[in-house]
Amino acid sequence: MITSYIPKIEDLWFKETMLADPDTMSYNHAWGGTISFPEEKWHTWYERWIKNPENKRYYRYLKDDSGCFIGEIAYHYDEDLDIYLANVIVHALYRNKGYGSQGLDLLCAAAKEHGIRFLFDNIAIDNAAVSLFLKHGFVEDYRDNDVVMLKREL
Repeated sequence: MITSYIPKIEDLWFKETMLADPDTMSYNHAWGGTISFPEEKWHTWYERWIKNPENKRYYRYLKDDSGCFIGEIAYHYDEDLDIYLANVIVHALYRNKGYGSQGLDLLCAAAKEHGIRFLFDNIAIDNAAVSLFLKHGFVEDYRDNDVVMLKREL
């Protein structure tokens, strides 16, 4: 069983660690793999995503029963596409334990609670996470050579 947790700014070391880990970010190979998230970016990011999300952003860590951070869930409003895009990342050390499924359920429940009617995710065409989303009520909206756009009515 996992729970969602609003991280404190000093907890962002975990996000930095996840984004820098090649195994955790292997799903992101089509967009460059790992992502730099140095401490000097934390304050600005925290203000935007946690303190002032403006009903456009939602971000939580996932914690296991022992209180360890195991991943993150998020969504944000994409103005260009006029949709809310989902994000679920489970640290590579904690994968294949059902945490992604639980995290996706928590994310969908939070989005619904915040009045979002549809949640989308654009997943790289070769990413195994497509099947996870399909098992959780998402349907394929469209695909191209790079991504599968998935959609769920909440």
